[in-house]
Amino acid sequence: MSRSVRDYIRSIHDFPHEGIIFRDVTTLFADARGFRMAVDQLLHTHAGTRIDKVVGLEARGFILGGAVAHQLSTGFVPIRKKGKLPGTVISEAYQLEYGEAIMEIHDDALKPGEKVLIVDDLLATGGTAAAAITLCRRLGAEVIGCAFVIDLPDLGGRKVLEAMDMPVHALCEFEGH
Repeated sequence: MSRSVRDYIRSIHDFPHEGIIFRDVTTLFADARGFRMAVDQLLHTHAGTRIDKVVGLEARGFILGGAVAHQLSTGFVPIRKKGKLPGTVISEAYQLEYGEAIMEIHDDALKPGEKVLIVDDLLATGGTAAAAITLCRRLGAEVIGCAFVIDLPDLGGRKVLEAMDMPVHALCEFEGH
């Protein structure tokens, strides 16, 4: 019986708060076959598409995005939480469940007209990914899509990104939070 990417993901109940089911991709990353499957499937939707840079979102998006960029023989650009990047950055605030956060990218990380793919492990409310799309667009890049291992459709992130005219690809879904 063949396994799917979803089969490699561990669910941890009541983390980080009671009532939350945390979808842990470290078990996927730790398995060579599962990790390779995830990277290959993240690329599959974009086969034949020109991608100049892969943008990974802190922190697990760095692992996935770096592997995807390697497979594409292209550059990798990190988008990080405020205060983590040296040099000159541009910032974008977004809403969290309780409060606000800020993501940053180097102001010279992308060139106008470059085609980029945004990669992360999980799509929940879409706030982080929407901020990343905005940052890339502010630098003049064309975001060709967003690729995730997991989508939590009950939290509405896909709808947020699709409202920004963004194609969204996820390898699997989990109901609930």
